[in-house]
Amino acid sequence: MMRERLTLFDTTLRDGAQTTGVDFSLDDKRNIARLLDELGVDYVEGGYPGANPLDTEFFSKKRTQSARFAAFGMTKKAGRSAENDPGIAGLMAAKADTIVFVAKTWDYHVHVALGCTLDENLESISDSISYVCKNGREVILDCEHFFDGYKANPDYALQCARAALAAGARWIVLCDTNGGTLPHEVEHIVREVAQHIPGDRLGIHAHNDTENAVANSLAAVRAGARHIQGTLNGLGERCGNANLISLIPTLLLKAEYAGRFETGIAPDRLAGITKISHTLDELLNRPPDRHAPYVGASAFATKAGIHASAVVKDPRTYEHVTPESVGNTRRVLVSDQAGKSNILAELDRLGVRIQKDDPRVGRILDEIKEKEALGYAYEGADASFELLARRALGEVPDYFDVRRFSVSVHHRPDASGRLVSMSEAIVKVSVDGEVMISAAEGNGPVNALDLALRKDLGKYQKFIANMELLDYRVRVFQGGTDAVTRVLIEFGDGVEDSWSTVGVSANIIDASFQALTDAIVYRLYKAGAR
Repeated sequence: MMRERLTLFDTTLRDGAQTTGVDFSLDDKRNIARLLDELGVDYVEGGYPGANPLDTEFFSKKRTQSARFAAFGMTKKAGRSAENDPGIAGLMAAKADTIVFVAKTWDYHVHVALGCTLDENLESISDSISYVCKNGREVILDCEHFFDGYKANPDYALQCARAALAAGARWIVLCDTNGGTLPHEVEHIVREVAQHIPGDRLGIHAHNDTENAVANSLAAVRAGARHIQGTLNGLGERCGNANLISLIPTLLLKAEYAGRFETGIAPDRLAGITKISHTLDELLNRPPDRHAPYVGASAFATKAGIHASAVVKDPRTYEHVTPESVGNTRRVLVSDQAGKSNILAELDRLGVRIQKDDPRVGRILDEIKEKEALGYAYEGADASFELLARRALGEVPDYFDVRRFSVSVHHRPDASGRLVSMSEAIVKVSVDGEVMISAAEGNGPVNALDLALRKDLGKYQKFIANMELLDYRVRVFQGGTDAVTRVLIEFGDGVEDSWSTVGVSANIIDASFQALTDAIVYRLYKAGAR
């Protein structure tokens, strides 16, 4: 049976850029456009040329090889011709394959936001699209507030969609701009609209204000839409947009959609989607969501002992798709709920070979439970867990011995006479009997301690030269001023490898130092230092 084609449209660089705290640089936009192009989406919307110098520069040339490069803007103003509208002139000057117009389709917004008549708004839609089409560009119309508009005045909302179709728009996209429409409503309304607008001209643009953007997009497809708009990792204003990182695997791996539809995403490209998701987070300088569907570190993680035992026997017992299909990995977590199955599965994943009846497995499990009773957590600290296990197996050398360390915080004037805080750390270590003392200043006590500890490790220095601290997280629990503190630290090697360690103490500096030393020892072990 011939499958229908679904078109995927990414608006990370435009709608996603409206996310609170997200500011793309020009290099960021180039890199993201390349990632999307290589993934195989059909459209990459680059932004709003003319709205700011960065977007104008971005559209100085086409930024995609295969995907259609789209520029976003508004239809002409009422009382002005499309030929003389400066906004449309800016769009036509952009090096874009496709022009995306946004237009009001809720009568309430036409009166309040535009201050024109309903007929004038229809004229703006028709004239703008006709003008651009006549000049050889493809046009998409984003029908802003369509679902709210359809509920309030279905006749007028449909008039807007029909006007776009008659004027030559390739896609008429129904937008749930406020994000409040529910899946059953989307499916019902799209099905009614599909009686007037052919499905192969109809699209969906969903916002996530009720956590239903992905569900609403799938509902629209079931009802007849064949064009889906969304963003990587669900970026977008307020609560975000439909998450393409969740939508794409669902469309390709779930029989209801994979059997009926095809996209431009090849299976081998789908296997790279976890890396794409994490690369975007790296560009935004934020940690990936561990619990993200398909691509999160916990998406294929099992914690409870009975579940772990089942997963080891047959992964299908607790996995809805194979982790490899989306470039992720299976993890059986070690925790105070763990059984031997968890330990064996995690050791196997780490390449540690041990028989299931080896008594050391039980000792490792007992030590983990004892440690977690004190506040340690190994679910997010793979490196510390591997060291614990390999130490129990006698595989980790004593690379260095920390004789003592101290950290102090000083208030002193800077060059401009302003009083600032500065931390200083001193670390005394022994390597093969040679004692070294290192001191360093940092913008905080942990930063100073990290710099001092890694300043001079003698013959091991070459192995840790490219280590960089990526993330530092603190959790205080068991309340009060004598509370226990858990510190999780993530390090990287400046290329692609990263590892996480944990430390626990009533003293935050001591907890941090435990995690720092574990991170260095793990690096030395993995680098083959002896």
